[in-house]
Amino acid sequence: MPTIHGIETDQAGRCRHYHSENDIAGLKCAQCQQYFACYQCHDELMDHHFVPCDKEDAPVICGVCRKTLTFNQYKLGACPFCHHPFNPKCALHEAIYFK
Repeated sequence: MPTIHGIETDQAGRCRHYHSENDIAGLKCAQCQQYFACYQCHDELMDHHFVPCDKEDAPVICGVCRKTLTFNQYKLGACPFCHHPFNPKCALHEAIYFK
C-alpha cells in the first residue's frame, strides 16, 4: 500500500496543514516520486522543493482506498473507486501540483 508522507498525518493522509474531512488526496512529487499530504509537508521534510507532476503520471493517490488516480479521475471531485469526496478548494493549488 503506498504511503502518504507528511507531518502529523492520519490514516487518510490528512496533515497538520490540511485536515478537513475531505483533505484525503496524496500528491506525487515528480522529483522524488513520493506521495505527500501537501507541498508544505514535502518542503519541510525533503531537501528539495515540491516539483509538479505531469497530469498523465498518476499524480494523486486516494488516502481512503489508496488507489492511484490520473488527473482527470481526481478532477471528478471524488475518488472513482471508493467515492469519498476530495476538497474542492484544492483547485486553488492546482498549479503547485500539476503541470
